[in-house]
Amino acid sequence: MRKIIHIDMDCFFAAVEMRDNPALRDVPLAIGGAADRRGVISTCNYVARRFGVRSAMPSALARKLCPPLVLIPGRMAVYKETSRQLQAIFRRYTEQVEPLSLDEAYLDVTMSPHCGGSATLMATEIRAAINAELGLTASAGVAPNKFLAKLASEQRKPDGLFVIRPREVDEFVRQLPLGKLPGVGRKTADRLESLGLYSCEDARQLGNEELIARFGKLGEMLAGRIWGHDEQPVQAQRVRKTIGVETTLASDVLDEAACWEVLSRLIPELELRFAKACPAEMLMGQGIKLKFADFHQTTVYRKGSYQAVRFHDLLHEGLQRAQGKPIRLLGLVVGLPGTGEINQLSLDLS
Repeated sequence: MRKIIHIDMDCFFAAVEMRDNPALRDVPLAIGGAADRRGVISTCNYVARRFGVRSAMPSALARKLCPPLVLIPGRMAVYKETSRQLQAIFRRYTEQVEPLSLDEAYLDVTMSPHCGGSATLMATEIRAAINAELGLTASAGVAPNKFLAKLASEQRKPDGLFVIRPREVDEFVRQLPLGKLPGVGRKTADRLESLGLYSCEDARQLGNEELIARFGKLGEMLAGRIWGHDEQPVQAQRVRKTIGVETTLASDVLDEAACWEVLSRLIPELELRFAKACPAEMLMGQGIKLKFADFHQTTVYRKGSYQAVRFHDLLHEGLQRAQGKPIRLLGLVVGLPGTGEINQLSLDLS
C-alpha cells in the first residue's frame, strides 16, 4: 500500500507578504492585478475571504465586495525563492516529489525510512519545519493515493492535517459528493444529478458498466474514483508542456467583439498562472481554444514570443474556422519551455 502526502500552502503569496510585513496580518489582503486594468486576484488572505473575495476573481469585483482591500501586485522572485526552500524541506524526506505549483506538491514516502516509516509523523514534521523555518503554515493530507491525499488536505484547512488510512477509504469515499472528484465540473455534475447521482454511493449503485456507457472516458475515471482507486504515480520529473485558462460562456456568442471582451478578461489570469512557471520571454508559443455549440472545437496555436495582443489575431483566425457556428467556450494557452531551457536560466529565476 502506498503512502502519499499532499502539501498545500495556506494562501501562499498573501502569507509570504504577511510574514514579511506584519502590519498586513489583520487587514484584508489580496495579490493580483490592478482593478482599473481588468486585473485578476491570484490569492488572498482569510480576512479578505470573509468578505467573499476569492482567487481568480476580477480585482474590480473584489474591490466592490471589500472596499478596504489592500491589493498589491506581488513579488514573484520572493515567492519562487520561498518555494525553493519549501522543496528543500520536502526532499529531506523523499526524492519522490511532484510539484504542482510554487505552493503545492505530492510526496511519495512509501519507501522513506524517516519517522519509522509513518507518513502521518512525516507530514507532522514537514508542517512543523515549514512553520519554524519559513514562518508559514501548510495543510497536509495523507492517504494511499494522490486523489485521496489531495482531498484529505482540504479537510482541515488552514494549518491542519487529515489522514485517510487504508481501512477508512471506503467509508470516506462512499458519501463524497461527485462534484468533489477531479474532472467533474459543474456541467458534468449537473448531468450526474439529472440521473439522480449526487454521491459516490449513488454512482456505485448505477454500476461501473453503466457509468462508462453513459460518460465514456470520464466514466472510466469515475468507475475507479467512486471506489477510492487511483494508480497515478507521483511524477518526480513531471514536465508540464502548457498552461491554459478557459471559460464556458453564459450564452453562446457569434460576435468577434464579444469574444474578445471575454478573452481580455482571461489574459490577466493566464499571465498570473504562467508567471509561476517561467518568465513571459521564455514561452514557446500561444494559442486560443474555441468550443462550438455543437461541442466540436478548434485550437489556433502559433510558435514564437509571447505578446498578449496576438491573441486578437488568433481569435480572428479561429472565428473564420467557425464558419458562423456559435461559440460556447473560449480559452487561452501558452507553451512552456522544455527543462533544458529552464535549467539554462535557473539563476535568473531564483
